[in-house]
Amino acid sequence: MTKISDFLFKGSTQLRVRYGETDQMGYCYYGNYAQYFEVGRVEALRSIGVSYKNLESQGVMLPVSEYSVKYFLPALYDDELTITTYVTKLEGARLYFDYEIHNESDKLLAKANTTLVFVKKSNMRPTSPPDSFKELLSKL
Repeated sequence: MTKISDFLFKGSTQLRVRYGETDQMGYCYYGNYAQYFEVGRVEALRSIGVSYKNLESQGVMLPVSEYSVKYFLPALYDDELTITTYVTKLEGARLYFDYEIHNESDKLLAKANTTLVFVKKSNMRPTSPPDSFKELLSKL
């Protein structure tokens, strides 16, 4: 994982662990974390004026090509989580993210990273990010 100090921008969002996301011990099921990181990523991009809906209307999609996570402590039912998302690098068609999830006591629960690839919707082949996206990043 990249050092968190190396990033282009960061965003934060909060969500609460719902009952249906837990197991019999009240622990958040590990598979839910991928969705939590997605919420963080979508909201971080939205905070700078980028929406997946807008990208798709331009004929561009952003599928995940790599995902890695490290769990430290479990999230529990009704915990309010803070998902901090860092955009660490734009390299060609690839966009790199790091994430941290903290609970309301500010304990680090998990760290992750993903790589997304800009692809043309018409053929699902890698493509350069839209100029509007590159301009937004250059202003940060």
